Amino acid sequence: MSVRVLIAGAGDVGLRVAQRLRARGDEVWALRRGVAAPGQDGIHGIRGDLTKPESLRNLPDGISHVVYLPTPDARDEALYRAVFVDGLRHLLDALDRASLQRLVFVSSSAVYGEHGDAWVDEDTPADPPGFNGRVLLDAERYAHEHAPSVALRLAGLYGPGRLQLIERLRAGVARVPRDPPHWANRIHVDDAAAAIVHLLFLRDPLPLYLGVDNTPLPLDVLYDELARRVDAPTPGDGAAPPGVGSKRLSNARLRASGFVPQWPDARDGYAALLEGD
Repeated sequence: MSVRVLIAGAGDVGLRVAQRLRARGDEVWALRRGVAAPGQDGIHGIRGDLTKPESLRNLPDGISHVVYLPTPDARDEALYRAVFVDGLRHLLDALDRASLQRLVFVSSSAVYGEHGDAWVDEDTPADPPGFNGRVLLDAERYAHEHAPSVALRLAGLYGPGRLQLIERLRAGVARVPRDPPHWANRIHVDDAAAAIVHLLFLRDPLPLYLGVDNTPLPLDVLYDELARRVDAPTPGDGAAPPGVGSKRLSNARLRASGFVPQWPDARDGYAALLEGD
C-alpha cells in the first residue's frame, strides 16, 4: 500500500530518499526553498521556505510520513535555529498531524564531543562541542515532543559528488593526525538514504539511531589507503579536524533493526567510487 511522503529539504540525500520511495510506489513531494525539484521519476516538487510559514500554506493533504533534512545556507547559529527548530515547528503547524504516522529527523553525530578511541552509541550522553550540535539536539527534542518521530544521527557522508578529500590528497595538501590517532566515522550517501527509508517504515522503532557504517577507522589509516589508491603522496602530519572530536560510532542498534549497509567499510566504498572516477 502506497503512502504519502514529504521530503523537507530535497538536496542530494533527500532526492536519493525520494527516488527510493518512488521505487516502492509511494507518492512523494520534495520541498525546496528555491526552484521546485524537477518532476523526475514522478516526484512532485513544491516550493517553500521552512523559515517562512506563509510559504507552507499549500502543502498536500494526507501526508503520512515526513523526512526532515534541510540544509542551512550558511554556518550560522541563528540560521541553524531558524531552519532546524523554528522550521520544524512551522512545518508541523502546516501539516494535518492527524494523518502523520512517522517523522524521521535527520540529525548529526556532531551532538557528541570528544571520546578518544572509546565507542559511542545511542546511550552515550550528548555533549555538543559546537552550536550546530546544540541546535540539532534541541530540534531532536522538539521533534520527539511534537510528532511520532525517530532521529537518525548521521556520520560523515561520502559518495558521488563528495570527493573533496580525494582532490586534496591528489593535490598533496591533505594533512592528518597520527599520534594520537583521530577516529573517523563515515557513511555512504546511498546507505544514508536507505537507512532513512528503513526507519521511515520500521515497525516499533526506538527514538534514536546512529547512521554510520560498520568500520570506524583511524583517520590516518583511511587517508593513507586512499592516497595509495590514487597514487598521491602520503599525507603529512597535521591537526585533528576542529569541532568534531574523536570517537568510534557504533551502528549496532541500526543493524539490529534489520538494516544492512551496502558499503560497510568506507575504504571499499571509496574504491568503488574511484573506479568510476
